[in-house]
Amino acid sequence: MVCEKNIVEEVSGWLRVFDDGSVDRTWTGPPEVKFMAEPVPPHSEFINGVATRDVVIDPKSGLRVRIYLPDTADYEKLPILLHFHGGGFCISQADWYMYYSIYTRLALSAKAICVSVYLRLAPEHRLPAACHDGFSALLWLRSLAQSGSSSSHEPWLNAYADFNRVFLIGDSSGGNLVHQVAAWAGKLDLGPLRLAGAIPIHLGFVRSQRSKSELEEPESPFLTLDMVDKFLKLALPVGSTKDHPITCPMGAGISGLRLPPMLFCVAEKDLIRDTEMEYYEAVKNACNTNNNNYEEVDHVELLISSGMGHSFYLNKIAVDMDDKTAQETQKLIQGIADFINKH
Repeated sequence: MVCEKNIVEEVSGWLRVFDDGSVDRTWTGPPEVKFMAEPVPPHSEFINGVATRDVVIDPKSGLRVRIYLPDTADYEKLPILLHFHGGGFCISQADWYMYYSIYTRLALSAKAICVSVYLRLAPEHRLPAACHDGFSALLWLRSLAQSGSSSSHEPWLNAYADFNRVFLIGDSSGGNLVHQVAAWAGKLDLGPLRLAGAIPIHLGFVRSQRSKSELEEPESPFLTLDMVDKFLKLALPVGSTKDHPITCPMGAGISGLRLPPMLFCVAEKDLIRDTEMEYYEAVKNACNTNNNNYEEVDHVELLISSGMGHSFYLNKIAVDMDDKTAQETQKLIQGIADFINKH
């Protein structure tokens, strides 16, 4: 006898959870945009100036990263961008085309090596699983920096990377991981690795109560209220609300953290702009009142993308077809590159 599975939760186009606990992430939205959520195979040869490879960094857990290496012919040691992808903790992978298209550009523009983590996904792996994956990747980089006293070795990174200039960067929910990993890293001596900066892009911070921007700003292809509510319901620890510290760290919990210099990237028309800005103000105020916990007084910078919505730069169709989106994407990439070059 064949028993039919019943859908118990669905996020339109992206994800279906069944009553037996299984999850289907087959894209069911408009077919013309499916290519952005398809994997790009790694290529060790340079294509448009960038080579990529996938590396298992923890054989026991199977944790992997994708490495983006820009053509190093004219460069010395390159900074590292440790990247955490978005997707509300429930969807997307480091090898999706939407990330490939933008992080190859950023690697070239910033002259940096990007190391993107294949994060475990909820609901199979609820938070803080993805946070632990991100932190494990940072510790793996430290083990490579300690190559003189460690058996760890990765040819591209050990040959070309400057472990004294490691930056955390993340899109949307990946920005939440930037904060969490930076906070944990601030409690450790990471030497000889140095965490030089953090770049959260369109942070996935929210509160249980709707913000003004959630009520007033238009939904976008990459963020709707349905996505916010359902992804976090599936991702947060059972029984938690959106006020959980991973999705709402604002308040007293910010004060006293040892955080690196930060570049906050915010979209003017982001659905969750208000809570992103609340976090920015909290970090800035904590810096002003307790400067000795930070590397430098002016460590907080803000980059606002005019007229843009959440994760606009990942929408390859809009980037290619809309001049304004293309211009703001280039400004975002250049702003990030400038921040990296200053640190």
